[in-house]
Amino acid sequence: MSILDWLKLPEKRTVLDEDDPATTVLHARIIRNKPFLKMLYTDFYLQMKSSVAVDVRKGLLVELGSGGGFIKEIIPGVVTSDVLDLPEVDKRFSVLDMPFDNGVIDAFFMLDVFHHVKDSYGFLKEMDRCLKAAGRIVMIEPANTLWGRFIQKWIHREDFDPDGGWGFEEGGPLSGANAALPWIVFRRDRERFEKEFPGLRVRRFVNHNPLRYILSGGVSFIQVVPTFSYSMIKALEAALTPINDYIGIFSTIELVKVG
Repeated sequence: MSILDWLKLPEKRTVLDEDDPATTVLHARIIRNKPFLKMLYTDFYLQMKSSVAVDVRKGLLVELGSGGGFIKEIIPGVVTSDVLDLPEVDKRFSVLDMPFDNGVIDAFFMLDVFHHVKDSYGFLKEMDRCLKAAGRIVMIEPANTLWGRFIQKWIHREDFDPDGGWGFEEGGPLSGANAALPWIVFRRDRERFEKEFPGLRVRRFVNHNPLRYILSGGVSFIQVVPTFSYSMIKALEAALTPINDYIGIFSTIELVKVG
């Protein structure tokens, strides 16, 4: 047994179908029962909340790919959604064909969703269609850094191809992925993005969080630090901010609709 197998949560030691809604329900239970991980998710949602103005929070806010999260506890009134049929999720639909009229959404929120969508061009077109002028897209995604690439390859083991295109074909809604996709679209191919989507502007692209997710164990591994250390590790991450472009494992990307 490898050290990673030894560190796995008992309920994740069997091979699970990532595209089965029961796996997402299991992940929801793990997130809520691991205090360190739940605090991290809370910080992610607070970051999303702070990305939109107070008056905008009264508008139509939609989380895409809600999965096993709990965004409503932090941003009440958000419409949750997923492509899978899940309990406690408001709507089920494909992000390539959303049930909203043109120009009605104030903000879209996503946590680890963009890199699972096989057609990122179609996805952006659909969000652009639905957004109001000055509407926001706020996503937290895997980072393409030295440390981030190592984590993806050896621990998370999700497909990560920085040389890939704007989409991919293999896999289901969750098992299919290219974790480098956000970096490809919004960093590597920034010129193409700006040409294809003149109405969307990258407002912010920030790498962060080199330690907390790994130490929490995520939804697959045991928590390897005591819960009381959360604030200290968060403070250490703040001190490491100047080198986050080398060690961050997440990127926060904010887009705004202009014109």
